[in-house]
Formats: sequence, C-alpha cells, structure tokens
Amino acid sequence: MRFARTAALLGVAIVWWAIGPVVLLLVAGALCFPRVRAWLRPTRRVVLRSVVAALAVAGLVWVVPDGWVRLPPGAGALVTPSYVGRPAIVTADQVAAPLGESPRVTTRSYGTSDCREIAFDTHGRLVTTCGRVLRLLDPESLRQRATKELPGRCPAVFTVVGDRALVGLDDEVLAVGTADAEGEPDLTTVATIDLPDVGCLTGIRAEPPGRVWFSSTDGRVGLVSDGRVRTVDLHDTVARPPTVGPDGVYVAGATALHKVVASRGRPVVAWSSAYDDGERGGAPVVLSSRLVAVADDRNPRMQVVVHRPDTGVVVCRVELFDDDRSATDGGVVAAADGLLVLDQHGYDGPLSTALGRTTTGGIARVDVAAGRCRVAWESDLDAPSGAPAVSAEAGLAYVYTKRHSWLGADAWYLTALDLDTGRTVWARRTGLGVLADNHHGTVALGPDGAAYVPVLGGFVRVADRS
Repeated sequence: MRFARTAALLGVAIVWWAIGPVVLLLVAGALCFPRVRAWLRPTRRVVLRSVVAALAVAGLVWVVPDGWVRLPPGAGALVTPSYVGRPAIVTADQVAAPLGESPRVTTRSYGTSDCREIAFDTHGRLVTTCGRVLRLLDPESLRQRATKELPGRCPAVFTVVGDRALVGLDDEVLAVGTADAEGEPDLTTVATIDLPDVGCLTGIRAEPPGRVWFSSTDGRVGLVSDGRVRTVDLHDTVARPPTVGPDGVYVAGATALHKVVASRGRPVVAWSSAYDDGERGGAPVVLSSRLVAVADDRNPRMQVVVHRPDTGVVVCRVELFDDDRSATDGGVVAAADGLLVLDQHGYDGPLSTALGRTTTGGIARVDVAAGRCRVAWESDLDAPSGAPAVSAEAGLAYVYTKRHSWLGADAWYLTALDLDTGRTVWARRTGLGVLADNHHGTVALGPDGAAYVPVLGGFVRVADRS
C-alpha cells in the first residue's frame, strides 16, 4: 500500500486525540520489534517533507497575531466528559454568572503568556497584564483590541477604575485609558505618578474616595491621594497585594498581618498582629462582618486565622485538610460571612499536573459566627492553583479544576459548586493539555454573565447558551 505508513501515523494521531498520551507508550512498545521499526523507517524524501511541514506550522504560529486562533486541541477527548451535572436553578431575577445551560467554551491562544488576573472596564472589555504587556480584549471573542508594552524590570501590577487601568511599574504608576473619546478600544497613558524607591510592587488597589494604595516587596505601603505619594515602612517583607477594607487596607507580610489606614492623607499603621508560626498563604480576605481572615500554611496542617478589624486580635482559627498535605497559594476568597479555601499542596508548575496527574486536592468552606470558626463542608475536588470566583446571587462558587486520568489525559474544567453544600452542580471541560492549565490564573465573572479564566496558553470563556 503506497501510503500505508502515512495512514498508520494518522491513525496513531487520531487514537492519541481520542484516548490520550497512553497511546504513545503503546507505540513506543511496538517500536521494540525490529520488523515494525524497519517498516516505519522513513526515506530521505519523507524526512525532508516532514521537516518542511513542521517548519511551516511553526512559522504560521509565529506569524498569526495573538488571539486569532483557539487553544490547540489536546489528547483524551473521548475518555473525559465534556459536561457533567445539570443547570443550576436560581430564584434571583438577574444573575451575572453562568448557570450551566448548555455552556459554550471559547478559547484564544496568546502563546505561553503569564496572565494571572482579569478586570473589566465600563464597556465590559477585559483588561489584563501578561508579563510586561497590558492587553485589552473583546469580552465575547477574546480577540485582542489593543496592547501596550510596559517598561521596567519588575512584574507589572494593575487594577481598573472605570475606563482607566492603574498600572504599577518599577518607579511609577501609569493611568491608562481603555477607551477613546468615542468609547472605542484604546490604551493611552493619560497620567503618570512618580514613586519613591520602594522595590518591586506586589499589588495596587483603588478606594472609592479616589485614593490608590500599593504595597512593595521592601515592606512599604503607599497611598496616592490628591496627587501626592506617601509611604509607611512595615519593617517586614511583602509578597502579596493589599486587600482594601471599609476603613483601610490589610497587608500580609512575612512576619505579621498589618492594617494600614489613611490619616490626613498619610498611610499609618493601625496595628500589626505577629504570626506565632507558619507562613501566610495568600492575601487577606475581608468578610461581610468586616472580620479579616488569612490562610496560615503551617505544619502539620493549614489553618485559617480570623482577626478583629479594629485591633487585630485573633477571633478564632480552624485547621483544614490532611497532615503534611495542605497549603494554599492565593486560593482563598470570601463567601458571605465565611470563605472558601483551596488546598493547592503539590503544585509547582505545569509539570505537576502533566500526563493526567493531579495535586493533593481539596476545597473547604469555613464559616465564622459567634466568635467561632467552623468547617461547613469539604470537597475532594482538585483545583491545583489560582483562586475561585463566587456568585452570591447564584449561590455558586466557580472553581477551575482538573481530573486525574490513568490514560494521561489532562482535562481541565470550570466547575460550579453549591455554596451551601459543596456538591458539584455542573462542570464544563474547557481544554485538554498543559496549555489549558490556569497556572495561578484567577477565575473572573464578567458583567455579561460569562466566566473567564487566564490559562497558560491564553484565555478561556464559559457562557450559557444565548
């Protein structure tokens, strides 16, 4: 047969797509037989054609602009479910979140970009920083509408206020407009605020009175108010962004949790609550009762510690998950007068979950009432990294999860959990392969009712059928 070898290779590719990487192990085993190797040995012409085809594909990927193509398909499409569960039933009139009604997945490839967070301007467009690039994306197609190269050596941090993105760089904050005079997509610097030498910024947040807060790795917390920049030294090191509360900001340092307030336009440390052990596992979380909680990655078990907002005194604490198998890396969000905590122990990057593997796994809801911390429920779902999103109107938490596969299939899902019980309501597969790993990317709920996730290879959108 003239094209027997070509047909065999095409068949292997189809079976790989359908079943998963385990097919490659079977092929490798078949190559142990001399007759198989002799039959598959290519001619020089075949090798040349293969090299030319590979170079053509690589060149096409290089030439095609970011956001024009979908994430490439991965292996295991027929052995991993595309949808499980059933649509959520809600009583609220309007819910800005997907409910699982035949959800549609849209993906766009942006190379191996390092996008972690998504915000939205007043037109519903996505604003994000990927490495040292500020991007403005269409909310429905995920295609790029505008970009801006950012200078400096430190990672850029940002927040969005109206139609302006406030971008913190090495020694300045840029106010970048996301729309022109007619409301069309645009990224133009409209103001620049010089910063003192504080090291790399770890986060920037805005407050309704028009104030802007930032924190830095050198342990400085800064306040931008009335065009002036003032800072206070925490005498600590900081790796997480500040969290804005009703009357100030909270900063998790290496040695203590700090509250900083504004006094006559100056940042002042209201209190510092020293840690007795362990390390903080993410930014502080402000509950609806104004209590502030942090995750404590101590041994042998992770804890959630809740503080009073006025004094920093510890109200309660509770242990979570299993001994020597619990830690979180920013996977903590508020849920009414409680919080959701993801166990992300074992995630050290995309290779940690490659070839069907998962991490320790676990999700818990902690409620705080009458001065006590209580574990309301736990789930064994695996959400290796990033942070979930919560819709109080829908009564759902949206978590980016992964399933274990003995066939080596890397299937990633947007999973909706019932906030009251922790059970899985529905889950939609968003992609297959390492490029669908969210890699510390945070789930975001857009004003259009869709869920968005920055992943290693680009962006994912999940929305109900119109």
